Amino acid sequence: MIEYLDLIMFAALMGAILLGFPVSFSIAGVAVIFAYLGWMLGQMDITLLGALGQRVFGVLTNPVLIAIPLFVLMGALLEKSRIAEGLLDTMGRLFGQLRGGLGISVVLVGTLLAASTGIVGATVVAMGMIALPTMLRAGYDARVASGIVCTAGTLGQIIPPSTLLIILADVMSTSFQQAQYEQGKFSVEALSVGQFFAAAVIPGLVLVCLYLIYIVARGWLRPQDMPPVPLDIAKPDWREVVGAVIPPVLLIFAVLGTILGGIATPTEAASVGAVGALLMTGYRIGIAPRFILLGTVALIALGILAGAFPVRFQRSDLSSGAYVLGIFYAGLAVVGGLSVLLALRAALQKQVVQEAVKSTMTMTSMIFATIIAAGFFSLVFIGLGGEERVAGILAEMPGGANGALVFCMIVIFIMGFFLDFVEISVIVLPLITPSLILLGHDPIWLGVLIAINLQTSFLTPPFGFSLFYLRGVAPDEISTGQIYAGVLPFICLQIVGITLIWLLPDLATWLPKALF
Repeated sequence: MIEYLDLIMFAALMGAILLGFPVSFSIAGVAVIFAYLGWMLGQMDITLLGALGQRVFGVLTNPVLIAIPLFVLMGALLEKSRIAEGLLDTMGRLFGQLRGGLGISVVLVGTLLAASTGIVGATVVAMGMIALPTMLRAGYDARVASGIVCTAGTLGQIIPPSTLLIILADVMSTSFQQAQYEQGKFSVEALSVGQFFAAAVIPGLVLVCLYLIYIVARGWLRPQDMPPVPLDIAKPDWREVVGAVIPPVLLIFAVLGTILGGIATPTEAASVGAVGALLMTGYRIGIAPRFILLGTVALIALGILAGAFPVRFQRSDLSSGAYVLGIFYAGLAVVGGLSVLLALRAALQKQVVQEAVKSTMTMTSMIFATIIAAGFFSLVFIGLGGEERVAGILAEMPGGANGALVFCMIVIFIMGFFLDFVEISVIVLPLITPSLILLGHDPIWLGVLIAINLQTSFLTPPFGFSLFYLRGVAPDEISTGQIYAGVLPFICLQIVGITLIWLLPDLATWLPKALF
């Protein structure tokens, strides 16, 4: 039994989490208990825990992870600005008279919100409160409507920017460097968040296409499940469509476009996105919206012009037009800054900023507490010999590298029924991904496969978070069983998506190679 202390430790962690104890405390508590047992039984060198302080410091100063609270704040502000409501109303009237039209509109809105916020909970709750009652009134089957809303909301985990991809990029980069060290390479190559964002774009769109094909096919084969809305509902004109779509598209351009274009780091782009979300919130609240719109245009113009025509205030430049151009840039910055202050004042008056900051602090604290506790757990697990055991199991797996990857993907899928993506990412992945990379798998392609697999954990009963979010806002006539039944076809589509990325790896690797 003593030689299997690492496996017993992992089983104890699963049991503590399933009993309902807070995750971060469960991880740290199990680590403390088994560190003591390993030391007492002579299975672990306790001095290994001296590296814990360095690990915690590394997490708190990691420039990649700093982007998480900024993206969470951006999503929280957009949730309060009610952009989702305008999008859903406009898209619903645009596609509603088609069979499955409301389902198509929900998926498209979920895609836009995913690319502009990346926050699953806010998207599922917003669409559950707005779109789900509309779909039920139109005669949609409760299971179909629930499945569409849940699935569209989870797109925020695979379409960048997303918290999952940021955490996964950090884990995969560390694993890639570890694998290179074990191969005897001391000039190691690092992976960036931008590469994983680029790698996830096409696979995310592939999933969107799979969802849309399924909805259209089911609408034609079983029209009673997804009937068109009544003809008396007026279609929106082009001005309404443009007015609803342009704000999130601009935010996508400001955040994702600058990252993929190499203009800004993810942290810098996240700060730009948070400011953009604040401006959109102030505009939606309606206090001096024209000036806020003018300031937004000024900031966009400043970003574009300053990038194309930078000004360096040196003595040799003063004879040229640099001085005039600098004054023009300063004027744009003043107008933009005043609009940001005005939007902030309006958001503070409506208690929007306070609620968004509180939500951001809660979610960020949960994520970082889990990451820090997982670092402690990993140290103890490694000290008990768990890392060598995992590497040995994967190396001896029948089927070679592909067999090991299939085994790991199945394990991750099963764990997704019971654990959150953060727990799987920071506890399980650091143990298996270095070995998978050493077996020859491309780390970026591998990261995308795992990301889609982890996205499925939001849909799998009994502990899928999207299921809980929707259950909290769904009408009483929808049962939990109907929600579970509604997501099953989409879980199968997720597996199809994983299979496509496996068979066609260029879907994940072409864009990052082209951009980076």
